[in-house]
Amino acid sequence: MDVKEVLRLADRLIFDKTGKHLDDLQEAILRGVCQGNKYSKIAEESHCTEGHVRDVASELWKILSDVLGENVSRANFRSTLERWQVSIISSNFAQDFVGIGNVNICADTLQSPKVTTTPSNKQTSHEDNPIKVRQDLGDAPDVSPFYGRSEELTKLEKWIVQERCRLVTLLGISGIGKTALAVKLVEQIQDKFEYVIWRSLCDSPPLKLIEKNLIQFFSIYQETELPENSDCRLSQLMEYLKKHRCLLILDDVQMVLSSGQLAGNYQPGYENYGLLFRRLGELSHNSCVVLNSWDKPRELAALEGENRPIRSLQLDGLGEAAREILRDKGLAEEETWDKLINTYQANPLWLKIVSTMIQDLFSGRVSEFSKYDTLFLSEELKYYITQQY
Repeated sequence: MDVKEVLRLADRLIFDKTGKHLDDLQEAILRGVCQGNKYSKIAEESHCTEGHVRDVASELWKILSDVLGENVSRANFRSTLERWQVSIISSNFAQDFVGIGNVNICADTLQSPKVTTTPSNKQTSHEDNPIKVRQDLGDAPDVSPFYGRSEELTKLEKWIVQERCRLVTLLGISGIGKTALAVKLVEQIQDKFEYVIWRSLCDSPPLKLIEKNLIQFFSIYQETELPENSDCRLSQLMEYLKKHRCLLILDDVQMVLSSGQLAGNYQPGYENYGLLFRRLGELSHNSCVVLNSWDKPRELAALEGENRPIRSLQLDGLGEAAREILRDKGLAEEETWDKLINTYQANPLWLKIVSTMIQDLFSGRVSEFSKYDTLFLSEELKYYITQQY
């Protein structure tokens, strides 16, 4: 589908739900997202603030999520609508490919093109019968290049693969590299699991949508009528996690937590996430769930421990590996880099932002930037830090 077709389909879906067509800003946001633009660029082109663009976009994702019955976000908007259109077009033919009590690969492909099934390197007792890994990484971002974190990767792999931890939380300030570390971790250990799923909570989706989406994925989209009762849906999800070896990553968990209160509390209407996290930690199951968050959900403090299957890892700055970021950005005068790295606490995102500015304004000369002897905060950097506070 080209961008015009995607926008036309989105307009029809939103009109069916709200009775209103896309306005100019909504259309600009969806077009920009399809073209891979950041919210800041969309805001600049639309002559409004980035915060307003984010608010309007968040409402769009919620409407589309409600209409489609699955989590829609900036990361998967286009692929979700393309998959939805394919499933509608093929619905008249799907029955020809699905047998009674059995799912044919053709029907699976028609209903969920973004889901991939790949042979794992891990072998069963029969060497010619490799385990199939069913993946849905549509929400996972591209984080290349990846810097450092070898010790953290080793520790996480030990926790998850060898010690069979069932709930692991990656904690750290915005930009420190939680998402990048989780993506790299998935690459290293995905062949140890039957299912690998990545879900982003950046648009604060209701838990009901997440549960429905996961249950449909695990059931290869055969579970279409799901319980309305939240406890029943959660029990159904837990049964899949017990029956199968699954790796589930929930990114941006802080987006369902409340601001302006003690860390770990939830936004109004999102308290049921706390029950999910408690069940994942308390109940024995065969899977591992990784949470990425600025703050630790309050339920986990009493559950985790060094000798328990619930653990958390606090991420700090990159250390020596941060120099690779400055090298990739083309900065000169390596002898001046340590001060820059220390000033910005070896935070990968912060260093990328300030390095780009140094390259643009000072032709990569860090010493010229250092003459100002002040902490530079660009509008983009201010935005991320303000979010954290």
